[in-house]
Amino acid sequence: MGAPGESVRDMLAANLRRVRTGRGLSLSELSRRSKIGKATLSQLEAGAGNPTIETVFSLSRVLEVPISDLLDPPRTSGLTVVRAADVEVLRGQGVDLRPLRGIESGDAVFEVYDQRVRADSRQDSLGHVGTEHTVVQAGRLGVRVDGREVELGPGDYVGFDALLPHSYTALDGPVRSVLLLQYRSDQRLHSAPTHPPCLADAR
Repeated sequence: MGAPGESVRDMLAANLRRVRTGRGLSLSELSRRSKIGKATLSQLEAGAGNPTIETVFSLSRVLEVPISDLLDPPRTSGLTVVRAADVEVLRGQGVDLRPLRGIESGDAVFEVYDQRVRADSRQDSLGHVGTEHTVVQAGRLGVRVDGREVELGPGDYVGFDALLPHSYTALDGPVRSVLLLQYRSDQRLHSAPTHPPCLADAR
């Protein structure tokens, strides 16, 4: 979990400039590629912005880094307990995400999220780095991936290349699900052992 007082805004501000400059991009070029206003990006880097799911995933896609590299989770060890009430929610047009934990195993990195799709809502994504895995816990979820549509109920699973355009739709009331984002370890900006993936403060 993030240090006391750290928020999504704080963590994104601390990392966005480092990732952007590491990619050799100006604010203007990042704005052009991400379709996020230059003023908005400047605010985010100053810690004064209000990041949404759409913003964070767009930056992940353009900068080609996992979400956890933008949110810079700290190291934890031993028993890890994440209370839902203590996790900051990252909101989008139709989804509330609570980032819970990052797990590294061999050459794979997983980010675990509590995902809630609001009733009568849809969340669209142009795509981002990684592979997406979703397991529905409650409700009926419509998933569209690159033009193909499936409907999921409790206990059902879907997985796909997250670079493809995709969307989630709550078909009959709100939907609760577990979202796992999977990356190759070599896709992470922080590849040294001093920067293990472990996300617990927030898509």
